[in-house]
Amino acid sequence: QVQLVESGGGLVQAGGSLSLSCAASGRTFSSAAMGWFRQAPGKEREFVAAITWRGGTLYADSLKGRFTISRDNAKNMVYLQMNSLKPEDTAVYYCAASSRVYSGSLYTYYGQNVYDHWGQGTQVTVSS
Repeated sequence: QVQLVESGGGLVQAGGSLSLSCAASGRTFSSAAMGWFRQAPGKEREFVAAITWRGGTLYADSLKGRFTISRDNAKNMVYLQMNSLKPEDTAVYYCAASSRVYSGSLYTYYGQNVYDHWGQGTQVTVSS
């Protein structure tokens, strides 16, 4: 089992920045990739970004250039740096771990179904 705990959410004004962290514990060696998803009120959960064990990254097209995912394998941490935040970025942000072995396509990690473990989420609210 892998346990994931997100932190770093909060309230920020539009144009501001936030950095989310995800601490992984347990059988972390089984995680081939880590991802961030978000769910806004009344909407379905959507993909934000993913990063493989070796550092390959994938972003939702609409978030490229504003969000950056990174990981520290030694510390079992994954981060999401969010810049130029907009009110529409308001959502609960979830960290997820996938044991699906990288097969040559980063798009493998776009879908929620490849993730085995999920955190409880952290609220991000962007005020206008």
